[in-house]
Amino acid sequence: MKKLFATIACVAFMSVGFMTQAFAQDAATDSAAAAVAAAVEETDAPAAETIPAAEEEASFHQALKTKFIEGGPEFMATIAITLILGLAICLERIIYLNLADTNNEKFLAEIDQALERGDVEGAKKIARDTRGPVASIAYQGLMRIDQGVDIVERSIVSYGGVQGGLLEKNLSWITLFIAMAPSLGFLGTVVGMVMAFDKIERVGDISPTVVAGGMKVALITTIGGLIVALILQVFYNYILSKVEGILNKMEDASITLLDSIIKYNVKFKK
Repeated sequence: MKKLFATIACVAFMSVGFMTQAFAQDAATDSAAAAVAAAVEETDAPAAETIPAAEEEASFHQALKTKFIEGGPEFMATIAITLILGLAICLERIIYLNLADTNNEKFLAEIDQALERGDVEGAKKIARDTRGPVASIAYQGLMRIDQGVDIVERSIVSYGGVQGGLLEKNLSWITLFIAMAPSLGFLGTVVGMVMAFDKIERVGDISPTVVAGGMKVALITTIGGLIVALILQVFYNYILSKVEGILNKMEDASITLLDSIIKYNVKFKK
């Protein structure tokens, strides 16, 4: 897990570096484009009136990057890294939970058929070759089928708790990033306000022009932090719903498995 976080962090820092370089290149390109546009306006004023729709759409993307830079590279980059790490963990959890969500009805039917034939080893093989928490719980129960129903039930309950913990693994990191994103945004807000008051103190004037820069930093960082928190919150709620659904299926499967083991004991352990 440490290697995973280290890899994700390296990718995040590289991404931020590439983003900063891209912003600088775009700024240089925009400056050159502005100079060319000014020259064109001087020579051919009517041509400037026909702006393509593609340039209008590109202006929104450029405005978004500009606001990112105006919010302060240190705070906005930290918020972006928070988003990248949070999404990486969310993606890992979603993949894990989708792999864990198997066709339990078919699996339990195969286990029941094997136990009806008295083929305990065949039932164990089916459980061992099937992925998912339900199959792991079933295998642990089948391993103790000769020790009585009470032992099997305690084994299923105990190992079910272990599998439940694996399903909820790393969710605390997602909640951490959800809390960190707006906190970083509010930190940028406070820093922006301090910048505004420092400028007022230096200039000796409280006009809107003096405080506009600091207020802009304050508002942009707050917006960025709130957007990141909202995105991660949506993924977190989806993951929680998946976990709850799998846990409910595990409980139902445990009851069905116990019923199959009881029928096996009644039929073959007389």
